[in-house]
Amino acid sequence: MKDLFDKIYKDKGPLGKWAEQAEGYFVFPKLEGPISNRMKFKGKEVITWSINDYLGLANHPEVRKVDGEAAVKWGSAYPMGARMMSGHTDLHEQLQRELAAFVNKEAAYLLNFGYQGMVSTIDALVSKDDVIVYDVDAHACIIDGVRLHLGQRFTYKHNDMESIEKNLQRATKVAEKTGGGILLISEGVFGMRGEQGKLKEIIALKKKYNFRFFVDDAHGFGTLGKTGAGAGEEQGVQDGIDVYFATFAKSMASTGAFIAGDEEIMNYLKYNLRSQMFAKSLQMVLVEGALKRLDMLRTMPELKEKLWENVNALQGGLKKRGFDIGTTQSCVTPVYLKGSIPEAMALVKDLRENHGIFCSIVVYPVIPKGLILLRMIPTASHTMEDIEETLEAFSSIRERLENGTYKRLSAAVAEAMGEKI
Repeated sequence: MKDLFDKIYKDKGPLGKWAEQAEGYFVFPKLEGPISNRMKFKGKEVITWSINDYLGLANHPEVRKVDGEAAVKWGSAYPMGARMMSGHTDLHEQLQRELAAFVNKEAAYLLNFGYQGMVSTIDALVSKDDVIVYDVDAHACIIDGVRLHLGQRFTYKHNDMESIEKNLQRATKVAEKTGGGILLISEGVFGMRGEQGKLKEIIALKKKYNFRFFVDDAHGFGTLGKTGAGAGEEQGVQDGIDVYFATFAKSMASTGAFIAGDEEIMNYLKYNLRSQMFAKSLQMVLVEGALKRLDMLRTMPELKEKLWENVNALQGGLKKRGFDIGTTQSCVTPVYLKGSIPEAMALVKDLRENHGIFCSIVVYPVIPKGLILLRMIPTASHTMEDIEETLEAFSSIRERLENGTYKRLSAAVAEAMGEKI
């Protein structure tokens, strides 16, 4: 019999094998200083494009004041225990009511963490007789939730309506045999590509197929729609979303999440979400902070206006210079380049060390081999000067990528790893 750890000793995984070269710089980097458009990395100031602080609330003086006062008032522990036992408060209920009203749903329920909450919600919504249909490009938290499902599940091609309908037909046949139902899952905004999910088109299929629709709108909440209620509001179909999910980790610059929908469904989930029933309640510091942030989303539309001014300037500038930013329909700004993993490392090091630009790098296995994705998150905190500096830097690194500079620089790294570039 093998030692359980044998596979770990022999295969570090597609990303783990680069740990010696990458850790502390390309992965697990340490940004320092107040969360803002410019922070410190390795002692140098960099323009930060990797922080999901869409509305610039993370270091907003009003937010910090409320957070600080709440910490003094409540401490970091209150309330103690799970909500079902001893951690339930009036403020938790108030936040739920206000969130439900903001996203135009009957009721909402707080979640301690977005990832944990998504996994648990999927688990609670389906039984072994039910069928799940979900986008192949779904976030890891959705995939992990689906893995818990004891029944059948089908993936459809990303945002492909023909594939969605084909899989709904397959799911319908299975559900008719098992006596179960169908849960279809999409994202409001896909966080890597920036595309909105085809919510309107999917909801139109309800006239033809019997399914319930669950939407993860982590990147749409606070950034899309007239009021900031998300991708459903943006597409005019919020009523057709049966269970709406959003996290506080993006526009709200905090910790926690929520689900929203019909009151009866929320009441059911309240009593059946294992990750909430058996976990400590969301701390009061975070609840009070979320109430303040939500109030700012409602009453300060200039935050979202400034965000989109920056988004349009960055994305428009990149397209004008001939960069491929895919088909993003959101603030998420991907820049696609061709190159190997070692070339990507050299490119990012150049961006950070010589141009003072810090953005996330995505390579295989997240995207196909031979592609480099530089993922940028514009925020309301960025300035036009930040954007112009970044556009100039990107023009420089593209030229060096195309003329083979990074290939030559990365040859030693590739040779050390036994890789061909």
